[in-house]
Amino acid sequence: MKGEDRKALSDYRLQQANHAIKQAQVLSEVAEWAGVVNRGYYAMFYAALALLITKDLGSSKHSGVLALIDREFVHPGILPKEMSMVLRDAFNQRQKSDYGEFCPTSEARAREILDHAMQFVDRVKEIVQKCQGVGG
Repeated sequence: MKGEDRKALSDYRLQQANHAIKQAQVLSEVAEWAGVVNRGYYAMFYAALALLITKDLGSSKHSGVLALIDREFVHPGILPKEMSMVLRDAFNQRQKSDYGEFCPTSEARAREILDHAMQFVDRVKEIVQKCQGVGG
């Protein structure tokens, strides 16, 4: 993929991440906690895709994205291990709340995931900008 195409796709994924954060915030206003978790996780997932695009990588599976993030960004020390942990935690909580039977999500848990999602997206934006040669 050409550099300008990579930048455009990465920017689009970050826009999706921002949109998912906004959706999670709206859902939190009406106490739809499972929806907050879903949109919080997807904000992180889209941001992770944006990050992978900077290395011309991607995966069609969520587990593949998580593995690539660890291999390409966490192990080399570009992304803090805590960011991988909150991404995996949000993935697991989303799985439970979307597919589990009788697994209600608490307000506190949903708000925690939303806070982590905002931190994750902000951190990824910084890294993507550095990879693109913008700012910093």
